[in-house]
Amino acid sequence: MQTFLEILKAILFGIVEGVTEWLPISSTGHMIILDEFVKLNVREEFWNLFLVVIQLGAIMAVVVLFWEKLWPFGLRQVSAKEDDYDDYDEYDDYEDEDRPRKKSGGIYLKGDIIMLWVKILIACIPAAIVGLLFDDWIDAHLYNFPCVAGALIVFGILFILIEKRNAGKKPRVRKMARLDYLTVVLIGVFQLLAAIFPGTSRSGATILGALLIGVSRSVAAEFTFYLAIPVMFGASALKVLKFVSAGFAFTPQEAVILFVGCIVAYIVSIFVIKFLLEYIKKHNFIPFGIYRIALGLLLFLYFFIKK
Repeated sequence: MQTFLEILKAILFGIVEGVTEWLPISSTGHMIILDEFVKLNVREEFWNLFLVVIQLGAIMAVVVLFWEKLWPFGLRQVSAKEDDYDDYDEYDDYEDEDRPRKKSGGIYLKGDIIMLWVKILIACIPAAIVGLLFDDWIDAHLYNFPCVAGALIVFGILFILIEKRNAGKKPRVRKMARLDYLTVVLIGVFQLLAAIFPGTSRSGATILGALLIGVSRSVAAEFTFYLAIPVMFGASALKVLKFVSAGFAFTPQEAVILFVGCIVAYIVSIFVIKFLLEYIKKHNFIPFGIYRIALGLLLFLYFFIKK
């Protein structure tokens, strides 16, 4: 019965992760808030790992939905001529009209996708450096209600101000291929804010930064999805490595909780990503800014009353 209850909690955490990872409202902030009211009956060490690794489920949704745009390898198809089959006895019994007309020309690299990955990795460098050097310090000092509430409010205000500033302006970058190296470095610097301050929202910080420097909402959102892949895989690998190197091992219940949370986060993320891509075609991010401010104020009120 206890295990079943913990699985239900894991499903709830997976739903919250799947929704908040992609909307610019802070997944980590919401997970910390949810933990205040619905606590998983697990060790603190596992909880710290779960908070990060559950995001892998959400990341896999990006990999699946954008596979063709992200997979850099292709299989070249070459038209076959009559003399292509002269050396192949296996074709001797074919009628002329039945002979295959296509054959594999080998694997090739898609140059545009390779360049996209180079830009993604460049944008991830600032957050990767800070994550490796200060991960434990950030966990110890900044994963708390005041920091989360403050980040929610500050970035909520910025969303409103920047959207109003950009109203009626034509974005400088409206296609993914037009992202230059300086632009992706600047987006990476904004992503760094999310790595430092829980409650900022990784997607929120990168989208906000992209909008500020003239990137369209659709390109900003899609590039944010791509950035999540190396960032979250790297962060998850770091957490698992620290967990294992400290001598810990997953209990059967913890393994089930993590698996369920990831699967649910993946399923929910599929729908949320599709929703966001349709939403930004006709709407701006001001409603998310208002939501962040309201939630941040409620958190400050709760924190004050609790004390």
